[in-house]
Amino acid sequence: MKNTGIVLLLFSLAASLSCSSNADRADGYGNFEATEITVSAEAHGKILFFNAEEGQVLGANDVVGVIDTLQLSLRRDQLEAIKNTVSSKSRNVLSQREVLLEKLKVAQNDQQRITNLIRENAATGKQLDDINGQLEVLKQQIRSVETQNAPIINEVKGIEAQIRQLDDQIDKSVIRNPIAGTVLAKFTEPHEITAFGKPLYKIADLSTMELRIYISETQLASIAVGQQVSVKIDDGEGQKSFPGLISWISDTAEFTPKIIQTRDERVNLVYAVKVRVVNDGSLKIGMPGEMWIRDARAGTNSK
Repeated sequence: MKNTGIVLLLFSLAASLSCSSNADRADGYGNFEATEITVSAEAHGKILFFNAEEGQVLGANDVVGVIDTLQLSLRRDQLEAIKNTVSSKSRNVLSQREVLLEKLKVAQNDQQRITNLIRENAATGKQLDDINGQLEVLKQQIRSVETQNAPIINEVKGIEAQIRQLDDQIDKSVIRNPIAGTVLAKFTEPHEITAFGKPLYKIADLSTMELRIYISETQLASIAVGQQVSVKIDDGEGQKSFPGLISWISDTAEFTPKIIQTRDERVNLVYAVKVRVVNDGSLKIGMPGEMWIRDARAGTNSK
């Protein structure tokens, strides 16, 4: 009887230690990540100015650099001169058209006057025929002038399109930072020659980061998108806790990533989960972290 009591005591102690061990384990493990954007050149030429250093915080639309636009500006000036020359031809044609329109107006008045005189037997039919003939000739001349002006107008429109294209290229020669964030890497220096599509620097918004973790199928029922959880990291003295929000849960299972699990656990199917965390400066890309569901429910947020 005494031996039976000892066995029960040992079994109870083992169960207690097992529960305590499970209670000390996080609900998920993973690494922090952020959306990284590689900013590339949108023009070709020498970089006259470039101000982006690793670790530098940039605001959205901040001017980071300038690519030489001298050749583009010279080409634009050349097109403006050509446009003015072509436009002068159009103005000459249009002035001829205006003269013909005035003559047409006078002839139409004469036609009306002769028509009235015929009703009073004060003019002949030949006079009306003559004025009608003049009207037809003037109308044909106007159509001919308008036909001459059409290709000139199209040529001007084509030149204006080329000028707008150059304006766009000149505008894109100014390197503007697309998002507010921290420069992660720098790939070029001032005075280097760059080309369209060449990477210049990499930036990411580190103010809010995501902890990517993997959970088992049995844990899916205990989490949901929008759920509050607790995220913990090691800070040298223990663990530092952050409030987290589950922002994404994968719809498909995958094998456990080798980098964060033991060999025995790699064969298990897991689901990826992202937890959004506001960064106070402590979180870095690639840093390991833990997700705790129980702490969030209890409302704890301490080291």
